[in-house]
Amino acid sequence: MSAISVSALPYPAPSRSTALAVVAGLACALAIGKALPVTIDSVSDALAPLCATAAESSPLDKIEPIGSYALPNVPGKRVTIVRVSYGPGGFSRPHRHAGSVTAYITKGEIRSQLGGGPVETFGVGQSFFEPPGSTHLVSANASMTEPAELIAVFVADEGAQLTTFLD
Repeated sequence: MSAISVSALPYPAPSRSTALAVVAGLACALAIGKALPVTIDSVSDALAPLCATAAESSPLDKIEPIGSYALPNVPGKRVTIVRVSYGPGGFSRPHRHAGSVTAYITKGEIRSQLGGGPVETFGVGQSFFEPPGSTHLVSANASMTEPAELIAVFVADEGAQLTTFLD
């Protein structure tokens, strides 16, 4: 296998590394999922704090659990994967997460702003990263007429409340 120089690629380094992190995270989660089966009940229990009040803007907004797995090579940590769907004009209240989150856009466009940063719009195939404890001020569908969707991959302490909404 030969090494590839990131500087020689036509893509900006942060976007490429973020995309690689998403792919690696999803591949790891799927591999772990095959080795450690989990029931939908345990996934629902792990996601209850995340789903409780997230979809307040539209009946079309929803958060669906995909999987949640203990990381055997990182004791005390868990990876949790969810699908976040926003109806037209949908959004989540300002919040923060207990662990690291990588989001990958699968439908439409998502507007996002982390505390202190600019509002950014991400389209299908793009991703963004939220460091632990960062304030997510804007998480919204960029369209008032079309739905949008993202896959979020959380890596957090076992038993942590994944999302805390801000007043």
